[in-house]
Amino acid sequence: MKFERIHFLASDAPQAQRALRRLAKRYGNAKADDADVTVALGGDGLMLQALHECLKSGLPVYGMNCGSVGFLMHDLVEPDLQDRLASAHETLIRPLAMIAKTPDGKKHERLAFNEVSLLRQRSQAAKLKLVIDGQVRLDEMSADGIILSTPVGSTAYNLSAHGPILPIGTPLLALTPLSVFRPRRWRGAILPDDSKVRIEVLEADKRPVAAVADHDEVRNIASVDIAVDTKRGVRMLFENGHGLAERVLNEQFKY
Repeated sequence: MKFERIHFLASDAPQAQRALRRLAKRYGNAKADDADVTVALGGDGLMLQALHECLKSGLPVYGMNCGSVGFLMHDLVEPDLQDRLASAHETLIRPLAMIAKTPDGKKHERLAFNEVSLLRQRSQAAKLKLVIDGQVRLDEMSADGIILSTPVGSTAYNLSAHGPILPIGTPLLALTPLSVFRPRRWRGAILPDDSKVRIEVLEADKRPVAAVADHDEVRNIASVDIAVDTKRGVRMLFENGHGLAERVLNEQFKY
């Protein structure tokens, strides 16, 4: 496929803004409605923003690193961009769909490409009940919170919380506790990606909890229901030898 009309999306970082000016001068900068592809210039935070935008536009997205981490990005190489886009291969990324319910019964629906995390809002630990596919797996967990991560997000917050890295393409999700106090030795679980996860907040008035889908927060929740959205997804473009699967594999051998 030829990508002649490129829409550039850049973070506010000076390096990204300078790259945007150079690339727009070289290739033009099409509006999203008229483009064939979105090229994201920044770090992984900007890539998350691009994924959410491309979920609406339907455009494939390709990233170039102008940030600090850039796990999801390629190196910033400006020449021959259209040729590299044309030869790149696609990986379909599906988000997690989160429905957070507050004590007044109101539902808040959000999407997350990296993870859904539940976090305590006060000094006291959160108390949570974990239900998987309708079956109670933990009656009560006391912790700072918990993360449900996709393979894409498994190298982000999940990894920093000592959760497992999931190779791209595996039909799995990582459920990782944050500073768990009870059960003392519980270290999380790996779930099939068709699992329906429900997390209920115990003692919500005394121990309030926020739910965060990527960067979108809902505070003072009573419960969340989380599942992979099988009807929506975004096509990410990766050059040969720089795919997510290879990056995830390399990450497991760093020290």
